[in-house]
Amino acid sequence: MKYLGLQRQIWRNNTRSVILLILFPLVFYALVFVFFFLFNFFQEDGFSIDPVNSSLRAIPIVTLVVGLWFIIAWFSHSSMINRATGSRPLERKENKRVYNLVENLTIAAGMKMPKINIIEDDSLNAFASGINNRTYTVSLSRGIIDKLNDEELEGVIAHELTHIRNRDVRLLIVSVVFVGIFAFVTQALMRTFMYGGGGRRDNKNGAAIVIIMLLAAVGWLLTTIFRFALSRKREYMADAGAAELTRKPSALANALKKVSTDARIEAVTRQDVAQMFIENPGEKKRKVSLSSMFATHPPIADRIRILEQWQ
Repeated sequence: MKYLGLQRQIWRNNTRSVILLILFPLVFYALVFVFFFLFNFFQEDGFSIDPVNSSLRAIPIVTLVVGLWFIIAWFSHSSMINRATGSRPLERKENKRVYNLVENLTIAAGMKMPKINIIEDDSLNAFASGINNRTYTVSLSRGIIDKLNDEELEGVIAHELTHIRNRDVRLLIVSVVFVGIFAFVTQALMRTFMYGGGGRRDNKNGAAIVIIMLLAAVGWLLTTIFRFALSRKREYMADAGAAELTRKPSALANALKKVSTDARIEAVTRQDVAQMFIENPGEKKRKVSLSSMFATHPPIADRIRILEQWQ
């Protein structure tokens, strides 16, 4: 039953990855149509365009741009994430303890050895990334390595290996890539408006820029909501997988208690990357509120309580 449960989770994540690959371009197409519709609506000189035909003509260009962006980001995601998190490869001679823990766990789980990276930060955090056996990576902060004992660190590593085994990391990479497109478009259009279009006398150009900015913001909001929908249950699943793999749920619970005291990684400023960590390294801790509904991680206190109840 446990094996079937794992396979079901992998199937679900693979299916969600495919859905996202389809859904994000569809959002772009919808926004292109809305742009032409609004642009036509705001014309004051009698000039009009057909939003449907204009959108259909724009689809090949939109598809090409989105496709190129995705291909480039897909094959360069490792370097992108390393830059965004300040992580670098950890050599075996630097820390044989970490390598021994990872190797023992991968043997027990029947997995291939992932790459190991380190983040030079005294805070306590970790994350997994990658899309296949060649790029799967477990990244650990200096603080989590130095401040956890072997059983606690083993629990954290097992948690990240479970993300890899469940294909959570591949799903998150897809999400990060597409959210990055909207973030880039929004920033680029903002700069265009501030330094170029905003000061022009041509009302048409100004209206077009404002509409594009509005649509980019809406697209970014939609993709952010999609991303949050992926983020919460996977942490409970990874905690359960780590407890099953190590047979020491209390060790992971103790590790999470220590992580909760200082999880902030200064180098991490992007929320799409922050969601990959065992605990969000940038979120401020709040009591339950409307904002907490959009948090990328479930409350760490709830995760600890469930682990402590594990029999």
